[in-house]
Amino acid sequence: MDKDKSIEKKLHPVCDLCQHKNCYKGKDCFDIKEMSLKEYNGNHLKLSKVATDIEAAHYMRKTRLEELLLFAENMGYQKLGIAFCIGLSEEAEILAEILRKNFSVNAVCCKVCGIDKANLNLDKIHINNYEAMCNPIGQALLLNQHKTNLNIICGLCIGHDILFTEYSNAPVTTFIVKDRILAHNTAASLYCQYSRKRISSGDPLAPAAIY
Repeated sequence: MDKDKSIEKKLHPVCDLCQHKNCYKGKDCFDIKEMSLKEYNGNHLKLSKVATDIEAAHYMRKTRLEELLLFAENMGYQKLGIAFCIGLSEEAEILAEILRKNFSVNAVCCKVCGIDKANLNLDKIHINNYEAMCNPIGQALLLNQHKTNLNIICGLCIGHDILFTEYSNAPVTTFIVKDRILAHNTAASLYCQYSRKRISSGDPLAPAAIY
């Protein structure tokens, strides 16, 4: 029985339920240490080293934006791409302005190409109006043409961020995750008990509990 439980644990990691996190002290619960180490070579090793150096030197002292600047600089990147949601145009403009002080930046709006939602039979927000679809594949293809070294997601819709990442030739990092309700602070749905209880109820349209 114990052996079966051990096998099941290896096949189905549930680290969120672990109260010990002994991996922090070197324990390999799933026998993938050697497999993992083999993958850290070439550019993957460089990425890991630069990320770890930033963590070690600036832990609890740098914002995500500052870390992004340091990472791009230490990786030797020169051309950065920004794939942004039209609803975060202001944020994308500010981000690009800051990045352009040290890098060449190409920024692409999610509505690039202006493709009608009707072309792919996609649902509209306003039924009787023309609506351009979000085009994350087009964003990635355009940034690929400009040979960016790193692409940055700024508020793409869920799903669209997946498509963008899949089609991007350059590595992708996310600077802003879109959450229109929580001012793009997605972690707030975990920290706020009222939001958490409403979501956990299984009915996302249910009103928040009054306690």
